[in-house]
Amino acid sequence: MRLRDRIALITGAGSGIGASTAALFAAEGATVIVNDMSRPAADATAAALPRSEAGHWAVAADVSSSTEVQAMLDDVRERHGRLDVLVNNAGISEGAPGETARVNANATAVLANVMGGGPRDVHWDITPHITDDSWSRMLAVHLSGTFFCCRAAIPLMQAAGGGAIVNLSSAGALLGQPGVPHYAAAKAGILGLTRSLAGELGSRGIRVNALCPGTIDTPMTKDIDEAVRIMIAATAPISRLADPGEVAAAALFLACDESSFFTGQTLEPNGGIHM
Repeated sequence: MRLRDRIALITGAGSGIGASTAALFAAEGATVIVNDMSRPAADATAAALPRSEAGHWAVAADVSSSTEVQAMLDDVRERHGRLDVLVNNAGISEGAPGETARVNANATAVLANVMGGGPRDVHWDITPHITDDSWSRMLAVHLSGTFFCCRAAIPLMQAAGGGAIVNLSSAGALLGQPGVPHYAAAKAGILGLTRSLAGELGSRGIRVNALCPGTIDTPMTKDIDEAVRIMIAATAPISRLADPGEVAAAALFLACDESSFFTGQTLEPNGGIHM
């Protein structure tokens, strides 16, 4: 078992990549702390995990709140006295209601325009409609949330004599992503944060790496129109969306001792959409 006796906190683990990662980590011997904004979702994930000696448990917290994050890590300290692995997975797909529908409509129109072979006279026109609140919310959850969790986890990893942090970025951070500039910007910021922390924390025995998945078949992507999903899949050499378990497997590698000489790195389980 590659994570035997490790204490692992996974944010946004009520569904999708987070839930798959929690299941895999538990199967590899970790005691898993399941975080989600939704306590019922976190409870459901935790209840489905195989038993551990220390006991898996769930905690509801909004990672965009530094107060809630600190309270969550204080609970970890009280229960375990240390933290070995942190997976910063929590995320949102839109900063405000209605954004996904607008992107779907525009993407479908752009695709039809391109496929029609005529002049390019249909445009994305998304950024002018992104509000200050939407921009701020997207960065708060993805980038600030990752920072808040890392900051609060570092003392607990020092208490453990080291640890591994895995930050979830996105292929959109590398490619740019029309229609969701705030999402792509937040995910790109996570890559800079990852490299900075790796340089700072290596002497403490704390490794910090990132994942840049392509589009994953999760609840967060279920609202993407089918035509758009087909277009996304067709752009990758492996012409399909990924299963959450494929990303979880990459997270496991970065969390366990097999990647002991990896830090400040980015792995890309993206089907070849970026090479």
